[in-house]
Amino acid sequence: MKLGVYSLQRVLFEGEARSVTCNTRSGEITILDDHEPIISLLAAGTIMITDDEQKKSYIPVTSGFLEMDKGNTVKILVEEGTK
Repeated sequence: MKLGVYSLQRVLFEGEARSVTCNTRSGEITILDDHEPIISLLAAGTIMITDDEQKKSYIPVTSGFLEMDKGNTVKILVEEGTK
């Protein structure tokens, strides 16, 4: 899937991903290829991204929102947290 993670100041991640796991206001979710379309508010925590080579990236956030569309694209807009 195509994944973009953005803050108001910069691009945090853009590229292909195998999965993305994050905390929502309803609990932790993992988005995989061809997930049903979803829009969700994010809670404070760490976004974990696994790319196609199984490399993991971690992005701490304090809030934000996630959108998965029918085109297998995930866009996440966040307020960055501290590392």
